[in-house]
Amino acid sequence: MLFSEVADVPKGPKVVAVGSFDGVHLGHQHLLHRAKEEAQARHLPLLVYTFDPPTKVFTRGEGFLMDLEEKVEALRALGVEMILAVPFNAEFARRSAEAFLEDLRALGAEAVYVGEDFRFGKGRAGTPEALKQVAPVRVVPLLELGGEAVKSSRIRALLQEGRVEEARHLLGRPYSAYGVVVEGDRLGQKLGFPTANLAVHPLKVLPPGVYAVEAEGPFGRRKGVANVGTRPTLEGKERRLEVHLLGFMGALYGAELKVVFLKRLREERRFESLEALKEQIAKDIQAARAFFGL
Repeated sequence: MLFSEVADVPKGPKVVAVGSFDGVHLGHQHLLHRAKEEAQARHLPLLVYTFDPPTKVFTRGEGFLMDLEEKVEALRALGVEMILAVPFNAEFARRSAEAFLEDLRALGAEAVYVGEDFRFGKGRAGTPEALKQVAPVRVVPLLELGGEAVKSSRIRALLQEGRVEEARHLLGRPYSAYGVVVEGDRLGQKLGFPTANLAVHPLKVLPPGVYAVEAEGPFGRRKGVANVGTRPTLEGKERRLEVHLLGFMGALYGAELKVVFLKRLREERRFESLEALKEQIAKDIQAARAFFGL
């Protein structure tokens, strides 16, 4: 069940996990597994109280790893029964710490799970210690991998450098993006390599470069090659996500595709001519086929 307002959530006692949960990475999963275990032991539902968009997207203008639809899908896969995704806007950012505590009381929180870096209320005035006014608090230490804490900001930085395999290690799954296929300039088709041009939210974090990918859509699941960038050979300015599906020639306009980034093949770069670009695309496809063992 998905809710956007506290008043809409069914009454009754619950175990509540609170956070932005952007990416639902291994650190988030660790916290949620512990919350789920307590909820099951006490025969209570688990509610995730989260924010849409994630707080740093609103307060700092940072990109997000997951939109709400992706987050809900990931949380449900972990067995979360209830999700409260409140709109994080200027009004919500001005709310006092006490107002947030009132939310938890209204939700019937019997135990509250948060990460050790969790803060709440205007100016981040509220600390995990203050949550004890409502219910017992389980402050879960940040999970560490590779000598550093697993955090959304760390994953975001890796993706911005195109390091999708390292990001996968922290997410517990490959990074992915959704987009609707829109009409482009059909350059790929002219070069002999038709591509699906995906419209993706401008704040969605996309790794720059060329990648071996898997795509899901009305055709099922197919392997392919994706380019994320501005197409410098064509003096492009806008960021694009374009996917060439191996062995597929059908029309896809209006279809939603999920693109899963598996391996970086190279960085995006400028070529001296369209013929040089065409030759490189052929090499990229060959590299992707080798990666997939085709």
